Amino acid sequence: MPLTQSGSVPGARFVDPSVLGRIGNLELLARTVVDGFINGLHRAPYFGASIDFAEHRGYVPGDDIRRVDWRLFARTDRFYVKQYEADTNTNFCVLLDVSKSMGFKSRDVTKLEYASFLAACLAYLAHRQRDRVGIITFDSEVVTYVPPSAKHFNVLLQTLDRAKAVRPGRLADPVKNIAEHFRRRSVIVLISDFYEDPDVVLEAIKPLKFLGNELIVFHVLDPAEVDFSYRDASSFEDLESGEQLPVVPDSFGDEYRKLIAGHINALSTKFSEHRIDYTLANTKEPLDRLLFSYLSAREKLMRVR
Repeated sequence: MPLTQSGSVPGARFVDPSVLGRIGNLELLARTVVDGFINGLHRAPYFGASIDFAEHRGYVPGDDIRRVDWRLFARTDRFYVKQYEADTNTNFCVLLDVSKSMGFKSRDVTKLEYASFLAACLAYLAHRQRDRVGIITFDSEVVTYVPPSAKHFNVLLQTLDRAKAVRPGRLADPVKNIAEHFRRRSVIVLISDFYEDPDVVLEAIKPLKFLGNELIVFHVLDPAEVDFSYRDASSFEDLESGEQLPVVPDSFGDEYRKLIAGHINALSTKFSEHRIDYTLANTKEPLDRLLFSYLSAREKLMRVR
């Protein structure tokens, strides 16, 4: 199995996305990816939004002052901080964009295939910590709805296996309907290529934050959509509308790269301002490296929240 060496995670070796595309079983794929890096994390990744008190420890410089137990200080005249353990059995739901643009690829794996691999791995992580997992696929409307359940992991994988990028899509209408499905606090993972105005995207997904839901966003793009490495003049097709656009890359490439960089930055900034986790997922990046980097950063963030 071809592997790539990572410079960012010492000693780690990661599986090329094209290899994942040849693994026919999504559960095997998820286990292959997750079990390959999970031991490198300091503790098991946790997706829940609620936490339970575990124990006290002495305060050290740099600790979050909000974690200081002031009642214990009043009794002991010493500073102690509260430590917490994750409260499992969370509702965990993947929202997967299956609109036509997600079918694009310049390499071996389409954006939808990569997004499906990602969704399978995240669901596997949630399932192994006994969370209830579910999935909603959408384009211009809700295509498939599998409600979160402790028994729905295999149904989720089957849904991912059947997902096809066939019809054009937009966020606002399906997400409005999707938000109505969440009647208890949940962890929601939204995976899309977000080819809409950043302000429109933000307004569309705001309802998903109601009830205190935790919203995690993965922005999936093909390397050609980021780098625009084309050389020859040709016609490009908008996969959503079917419109053809003749382009001379030499005269358009630099401007395009500025526009896509601005789009990515605007999405990242707006999500950050509303406490929404945002990760850019380039389909050329080994999936286990993407997940390791994201979960390591999340682990650090959870320590200070």
